[in-house]
This record gives sequence, structure tokens and C-alpha cells, in this order.
Amino acid sequence: MEKNKKLYFENLGRISYKEAWDYQTKVFTDTVETKLENRRKEIAGLPQETTNNYFLFCEHNHVYTLGKSGDKNNLFLNEDNLKQNGIEYFKINRGGDITYHGPGQVVGYPILDLDHFITDIHLYMRNLEEVIIKTLADYDIRAGRIEKLTGVWIDYEKMENPRKICAMGVKMSRWVTMHGFALNVNTDLNYFNNMNPCGITDKAVTSIQKELNRKVDLQEVEKNILKHFVDIFEIESFEEQFNYVNI
Repeated sequence: MEKNKKLYFENLGRISYKEAWDYQTKVFTDTVETKLENRRKEIAGLPQETTNNYFLFCEHNHVYTLGKSGDKNNLFLNEDNLKQNGIEYFKINRGGDITYHGPGQVVGYPILDLDHFITDIHLYMRNLEEVIIKTLADYDIRAGRIEKLTGVWIDYEKMENPRKICAMGVKMSRWVTMHGFALNVNTDLNYFNNMNPCGITDKAVTSIQKELNRKVDLQEVEKNILKHFVDIFEIESFEEQFNYVNI
């Protein structure tokens, strides 16, 4: 099967976590099933169907999500507290621990067949981090990685006040990815006080707004992320607003 580096891109806007989760799960599952069917066709000597690559952007309502290996004790609110504050909670199938999503945050869900790119999950994660690092550099924010900690960080070199600005967690099957990253742009950081972000107790959380002391246009940030994603993943072409399933 030939490499396919075309990208289908869609901005879902403000959407509930469950709706976005169901949507990307449908795309992810169909892609995995296509690969399984291609394997059967290969054995039978039949033509195979080329898999596609997708990239979803959205902004969520207030929600906490817990990764499959996470500890619920890292969330300090009980079910009643969550309901009283209009916050949702989901235990999901990505890696990582507890994470917050909410307004003012850019959430990106790449659903890629890594057979078209690089079959190396660690390099895939580093490339995702690099997309965010380059996006932050557009705003003169110096960001980078901290060894053994996934995501993107400020003050990652001197470590005097290291603070996370972008969380990441992915799921992968048959080299197909889902879930992705959450970049704090104009996010209300008070919601992070209700949790140990990603199970880390000794480091802070920040946002572009906090670092620059001003709000930043969310759509502008999204455009910059897409630009760097296309560059780093060597996307050959992309189409916007595909209608894969009806939400």
C-alpha cells in the first residue's frame, strides 16, 4: 500500500467531551478495521484500500478525564462536587493520568495511520510536542521537554519554576492513533487546583495568557498549530471540514 500523507482536518468548535470522544472513536475504529481488512486482502492477493489521516480541533466544556492507568485520587472533587459545579468526568482509554479540558483551551485529536509516517510511538509523541513548542515560539514563549514527563513545559532548563502548558495522552492500535494534546491558551487555571495534573504534585500549570499577561486569539493559535503540524509531519495536502460522520 502506498504512503498517504494527505490530511483531513476539521474544527468541531465548542463540543462536549462525550460527543468528541464518540466522533474520534468512530473514525479511529473504522481506520483500524480497514487495516485489518487490508491484511486479509493482502493474504488473498486482492487490492487494498488506502487508509486516511484525520486531525480534529475542538474546545470542550469543563471536564476531567482519567487515563487508563491513572489514579482517581488525583481528582479532589467527588461526584456531588462535580455536579454542583457543572463539570463532567470520564475515565477513558488513553495513556496518562488526570487531565482537565475546558473553554480557552485548544484540544487536538490526530487520528493518523502511522504506517504512512513513522512506526515509532515515542518519536510520534516527540513530534507532537515539537508542534506545540514551535507554536509557542510564535508568541516568543520558550518551551521544551522535561525528561520522563510527557507534554510541553516552560522553564524546562533551569527548573526553577517548571510549569506545564500542554498535556498529552494517546491511544494506539495497529499503528493508528487517537486522543492527543490540550494546549492552555486562555484557560481558567483555577480548575487545575482541583487535581494533581497528570499525577504530578511538584510542578505548576500555566497558559499562554498567563505567560504573556494578555488574552490570545484562539483561532490564531489553531492556525499556527496546524501550520507546524503540516510541516513536521510532512503533510502533502489537506482538506478542511470533512464530514466523516454526523455528530
